[in-house]
Amino acid sequence: MWFITGASRGLGRAFTEAALAAGDRVVAAARNVEPLAELAREHPGTLVRLPLDVSDRAAVFEGVDRAVAAFGRLDIVLNNAGGMLFGMLEEATEEQLRAHFDVNFFGAVWVTQAVVPHLRAQGSGHILQVTSMGAGGGFASTGMYAASKAALDSVSEALAMEVEPFGVKVTILQMGGYDTGLFTVGTTATEPDPGYAELRAKLAEMWGDDAGPDPSTAAPVIMELVDLPEPPVRLIVGSASYDIVLHMEQARAEQYRAWERLSRLAPG
Repeated sequence: MWFITGASRGLGRAFTEAALAAGDRVVAAARNVEPLAELAREHPGTLVRLPLDVSDRAAVFEGVDRAVAAFGRLDIVLNNAGGMLFGMLEEATEEQLRAHFDVNFFGAVWVTQAVVPHLRAQGSGHILQVTSMGAGGGFASTGMYAASKAALDSVSEALAMEVEPFGVKVTILQMGGYDTGLFTVGTTATEPDPGYAELRAKLAEMWGDDAGPDPSTAAPVIMELVDLPEPPVRLIVGSASYDIVLHMEQARAEQYRAWERLSRLAPG
């Protein structure tokens, strides 16, 4: 049985459809579950729609209990709900920053806290945490998104160590760029400061108009992953993204080596 957040669109919707096509049962959670109405009619008895705001901790715990009651157990928990806070750090308001982390980081943490007792009790389960290929470093105008995903990335790596003795697996999904609507309906934008106009123009030229591949193209990777007896703790999802992340890691290693002398001056 799957418990998927952010299931009404993008990657969450693609993974929900793939799980149902494989004959699995799914509790699909989202703030607005109306887009899942037709899918629910096509899969009576195997798809349960769950209206849920993951930033509401009490609602999350109640929702997880309802999911367990619906199908009797949890097997795969996919923390996918999230959004984009787009803009420069100087421009972001406190309200925007807190709301952003409430969903991208704390929302996933609340879901994880709610499901772990069930998974420990049954001695099995697989938690999939959707982070980002950009979680390893910040980039102008998307740094706050990367920060929220980096926080989830780090805590999930710790989680993997904590729950491993109980037979529970954790995989961090460092997703590449897919056409999920993240930069449109999933985006909160800061109020642009004219001082960053030149940088914004350069970024727009760099990125172009390519929205990325359809989210459904990532689904086969996830379906193969959940069948592995010993899944990886971390997986880059996307061929182009794999190359980019590898390049980023190599550049970082070179930077470390370039300043090794200075680093070694301190004994710690």
